[in-house]
Amino acid sequence: MKYLSKTLKRFYFKNSDNITKKLPYIITAVLAFIIFIAGIKIFVELTEDLKTDILAYIDIKITQYIISFRTPSLTSFFVFVTSVGNRWGYIIVFVLSSSLFYFIFKSWRYVVQLMIVLLVAASSNLLLKQIINRARPDADYLVTVKTLSYPSGHAMSAMAFYGFLIYLIYTFNIPKLVKYGIIAFLAMLIVSIGISRIYLGVHFPSDIAGGFIAGFIWVVFCILILNILKIFKEDPST
Repeated sequence: MKYLSKTLKRFYFKNSDNITKKLPYIITAVLAFIIFIAGIKIFVELTEDLKTDILAYIDIKITQYIISFRTPSLTSFFVFVTSVGNRWGYIIVFVLSSSLFYFIFKSWRYVVQLMIVLLVAASSNLLLKQIINRARPDADYLVTVKTLSYPSGHAMSAMAFYGFLIYLIYTFNIPKLVKYGIIAFLAMLIVSIGISRIYLGVHFPSDIAGGFIAGFIWVVFCILILNILKIFKEDPST
């Protein structure tokens, strides 16, 4: 034990400058790993509870509460919001974001990262839907749906895509007012897309919760990988 303690001390003092430089990335990577594992555990537990009476009761009560606010104007708003979470919505936002990243930051790196996150989230959602095989709510839909219910593709993709976009914006060196204004807007958009799916009658609240959790897992996983790659890029001998 004493020998190990001395060895660790020598290692630290010999590499203290290098460790200090990489400490923020190491801390981020460790926290991301912990959150990633915790997220998987929560998602698995929620999935296992899908057929329980208590979750069915909660789904019904939350759904009834949300659809009680239906009005023609609010329906038009949520139809628009849910369309932002559709294929063409992501294409438009992706093109706009990519243009800004390229012309302002002169880099395609963020564009590629954002594309990978969206594609991985969308493909994994289709896989999860087929494995879990949960039917849609037995209700009158206000929009057309064709796929299975759990986890919500809109919620999962919104959390993954806009969540990762929030992370990128947080790392950018831009005025704080602009930065936190965009982050707040994107956070509200994520929540609104999730609520829209319940309001329109196409998802159970637990579908949205599962989608948010799964999307968040992908965001954390990507942040973890990017920070690890950044450490190795700065010092290949790490």
